[in-house]
Amino acid sequence: MPSSLLSRDEGNRSGSEVPAISARNFSKTFSGRTVLRSVDLDVLPGEVHGLVGQNGSGKSTFIKILAGYHSPDPGASLEVRGEAVSLPLDPGDPRSLGMSFVHQDLGLADTMSIVDNLCVGRYEAGFAWRIPWRQERARVAAALARFGLSVSPDTKISDLRDVERAMVAILRAVDQLAVDEGIQHGLLVLDEPTAYLPRDGVDRLFMTIRKAAAVGVGVLFVTHRLEEVQALTDRVSILRDGSLVETASTAALSERDLIQRILGRTLDELYPGSHEPQRDLALSVRNVSGRIVQDFSVDVARGEVVGLTGLLGMGHDHVLYHLLGAERALGGSMSLGSKIHDLRHMQPRKAMAAGIALLPGNRLRDGSAPPATVTENVTLATVRSYFLRGVLRRRRERRTVQKILTKFDVQPPEPGRIFATLSGGNQQKALVGKWFQIEPSVLLLHEPTQGVDVGARGQIFGHIQDAAKAGMSFILASTEHEDLAHLCDRVIIFRNGIAVAELQGDSLTHERIVEQCFLDERRPSEASGDLTKSSLADQKSQSSRASGTE
Repeated sequence: MPSSLLSRDEGNRSGSEVPAISARNFSKTFSGRTVLRSVDLDVLPGEVHGLVGQNGSGKSTFIKILAGYHSPDPGASLEVRGEAVSLPLDPGDPRSLGMSFVHQDLGLADTMSIVDNLCVGRYEAGFAWRIPWRQERARVAAALARFGLSVSPDTKISDLRDVERAMVAILRAVDQLAVDEGIQHGLLVLDEPTAYLPRDGVDRLFMTIRKAAAVGVGVLFVTHRLEEVQALTDRVSILRDGSLVETASTAALSERDLIQRILGRTLDELYPGSHEPQRDLALSVRNVSGRIVQDFSVDVARGEVVGLTGLLGMGHDHVLYHLLGAERALGGSMSLGSKIHDLRHMQPRKAMAAGIALLPGNRLRDGSAPPATVTENVTLATVRSYFLRGVLRRRRERRTVQKILTKFDVQPPEPGRIFATLSGGNQQKALVGKWFQIEPSVLLLHEPTQGVDVGARGQIFGHIQDAAKAGMSFILASTEHEDLAHLCDRVIIFRNGIAVAELQGDSLTHERIVEQCFLDERRPSEASGDLTKSSLADQKSQSSRASGTE
C-alpha cells in the first residue's frame, strides 16, 4: 500500500491558499433543459465546504461532472491544486487527480473484510509478489484506531453498524488521496454521508471528516441537514434551480438564513398547524418485548401522531418492526378494533391485512426496488387490484400512479422512470404516496425525512397532518427532535429498551426531548409527562379487557 493516511501522523495542514479544486462556469443541459447554470466553486485545502440546495437544484449534477460521469457544457474549466485539467474527465481521471468520492450507498463490498475494502487493487507486493498480510492488517488496524474504530481489520463489512460502515468508506476515500511531503492533498467529496445515520452516530463521523481536513484535505460536504452544515463546515455554497445563489462563511448564516436562500422565500411555517386527535382508539399495544425493547405498552387514538425517540441502540426504532412482524418479537400483543394479535407470530402480510403499514428508515435497502420503475414501486402493495381476469391493466395502473406523483409533487412525475434515478427526496415522496394510497389505520414511519431537503420535508409534514385530520394514526420513530416536537401529539423517550418518559403539551419541546434522551438512566426525570408508576399502571389496567390472542 502506498504511503498514506494509514501510516502518517495527524495534525498537518496545508498552508497554501491555492484551491484544492477551482471549478468555473460549470453548466449542464439535458435534452434542451438546463439543470446547472454557470456555477463557480472553490474548495480550499483543509476546508470543509458545504454544498446545499433542494432536490433538483443541481448538486448531484455538479458532483457527477467532477466524478467524470457527466460531461459539462462547453466553456467549463477546472483547476486541481492550481493546475488546469482537460474537461470532460474520464471516469478514471478523478482518482489520479486526487479526487475521491463517497456516495450515499458507500460503495463497499459487504462480503469482504475491512482490510480488503481498503486495500483491494492497491496491495503492496512483498517477496515473490506475495501480499504481506500481517503488514497490511497492521496498517489498517492503526488507521482504524486513529479514527476511533475499535474493530478488527478482518471484520466483514456486513457485520458493521451503519455508522462504522460510513466511517470505513470515508477512511478508504481519504487513503486514496495523494500524499506530498507529509501533507494530504486533494478533494474528498461526501454525498449525504449521514443520510442513514442516527443523530448520535453523526458525531463519530464528523470526527473522521475533521481529521481528514486537519491534514490538508479539501472536503466538499453535501447534506440536507442544515444543522450539520452549521456544525461542520467552514463555508457553504447554496444552489437553487441550477444556479449558485451564494457562497459565504457558514458562521455568518443562521439556519433561517440558509432556508431562505435555499427556497428563495421565507419559510414562516415549515411545520403544519396542530390538530386534535379523535377520542376513539385506533391501536392498543401491550407488553411488547424483543432483543432490545422491554415490556412496552401504548395506546394510539385515531388521528394521533405518537413519536418514539432515544439515542442510538436504545430500542425506540425496533418497536415499529416488531409491530409489523418484520423483526421477531419475544412477547406482546396488538389490538386493532375487536381483534387481538399475538406479536410473537406477527408477519408483515398479516399486519398489512389488519391495517398496519411501515415506511422503513432505509428506503433503498428495505423500502423499495431501486432497479424497478416508479410505477412498480408505488403499486407494489396494491398491484393485485389492477388485474382483471389474470391480465394486468397497465393503463389504469399508470393513471393512478400519475395522480399519486402529482399529488405528492414527485419530480419528475414520470411513472415509467427507473426509481433509482430519482433524487432522495423524490424517492421518499413517492414511497409516502405508495403507503398513503392504501389508507392504513396506522402508518409506522421510521426516519421519514432523512436525506430529504427542507422543501420536501415541509410537503411530507403537510401530508402527515392532512391524513391525521382524516383519522389516520401514526407512530413515528425518529432522531429528528425538532420534527418530533412540532409534528407529534406526544413523544415517548427510550433508554436501554425501556420507555422512561413521555412528553406532551407544554413539555413537548425540542430542548426537553434532547434533555430526556441524554439524561443518565439512573437519574429521576422531572418531565411533566413522564411514564411514572401511576401512568404505567393506568396503561396496564386498560389491557385487562384483552383476554386472548389471535
